[in-house]
Amino acid sequence: MTEIQQRKKDHISLFGEIANLSPVDPGFTKYRFEHNALPEMDFSEIDMSSNFLGRELKIPLIISSITGENGSERINRNLAGVANDFGLGMAVGSQRVAFEDPSFEDSFKVRRYAPNILLFANFGAVQLNYGYSVDECKRAVEMIEADALVFHLNPIQEVFQIDGNVNFSGLLKKIEKICSTLRCPIIIKEIGYGISASVAKQLQDAGVYGVDVAGAGSVCWPCLESKRSSDIVVKNAAKAFVGWGNPTVECIKVVAEIRKKMKIIASGGVRNGVDVAKSIALGADICANAFSFLQKIMVSRSECENYVESLIMELKTAMFCVGCRNISELKTAKLLKNE
Repeated sequence: MTEIQQRKKDHISLFGEIANLSPVDPGFTKYRFEHNALPEMDFSEIDMSSNFLGRELKIPLIISSITGENGSERINRNLAGVANDFGLGMAVGSQRVAFEDPSFEDSFKVRRYAPNILLFANFGAVQLNYGYSVDECKRAVEMIEADALVFHLNPIQEVFQIDGNVNFSGLLKKIEKICSTLRCPIIIKEIGYGISASVAKQLQDAGVYGVDVAGAGSVCWPCLESKRSSDIVVKNAAKAFVGWGNPTVECIKVVAEIRKKMKIIASGGVRNGVDVAKSIALGADICANAFSFLQKIMVSRSECENYVESLIMELKTAMFCVGCRNISELKTAKLLKNE
C-alpha cells in the first residue's frame, strides 16, 4: 500500500473523531436573527430551493469533499444516494489517488447513483506544482462527469502531512491559466483555515467561478496529521496550531464585501439548518459540510437521512420565524450581533 493510499484510510478513521475538531468558534453563535412573531405566511409554502451551475438544489447545501479510495466506495455510494434523494450537491475527495492508481477510479464514480445532482471533481491546487496540468484537470472532470472542478488549498495540512507537498510558489498564475483554458468552472476551497478577503480578491481576478471559504471551526488537520506521524518534532509543533485559522463567519463576511459575480460557498462548522440560514444571510450562496455527513454515514445511511431531515426542518423553521418565503428573501434577512 502506498503512502497516499494509507493516508486515505487513516483520514477516514480519524476524520470523524471529536478530538480532532478545531477549538475555534466558527462564529455562528455570535449572531442571531430578529424573531418575527407574525410571519404572515404558510409554513408549508416556504421554498428552500436554489440554483447553482444550472443544477437545482432542494436546499442550499452540498456534501463536501471527504474521500476516495477502494475501501470508501460504499461511503461515497451512500452519500451520493442521500444527495440524490434529498436534492443536495456533492463534492468528491481528492482524485489524486486515482491518477496514481486507476483501480481507485470506481470509488469516485458516483454519477451512476445520483444522475442529476450537482457534482464537483477535486484535487489539491498544489499538484499543479508537481506535474499536474490542464490534462489532469480534464481527466478529473470527465472521470466523474462533474459540473465543476474544485482545487483545494491546504498549506497547513501539507506541512504536517507525511511526505507533504509544500511548494506553493507561483500557484496563482497556474490557477489563472487553468481558469482561462478549461471549459469548466473552477472553485477554490480551503480545507478548514479560511479564505481571507485578499486571497479571495486574487482568486476572483484570476477568473475563478467561486470560493468555498472553509473557515476554522471544523477539523483540526495538524491534530489529525500529527497522530499519523512518528516524528516527535511534528507532534510537538502541531500543538501550536490547534487554534489556527480564520473563523467561518468572518470569512463569509469579508469575502462577500469584495466579491463581484464570484460565488461563495460557506463551510467550516456549518452544523445545522440555523447555521445554513445565517450563512446565506451573511452572503453565502450555498453551504457545505463534510464532518457531520461522515459521522452519520459511518453509522448508517438511515442515520444520515435523519440528519438531513432534521437540517431541512431547522432551515425551514428559521426562515418561517424570520418571515422569509424563499432563499432570495433570506439573503436580505437582517442578522443582529449578540453582545
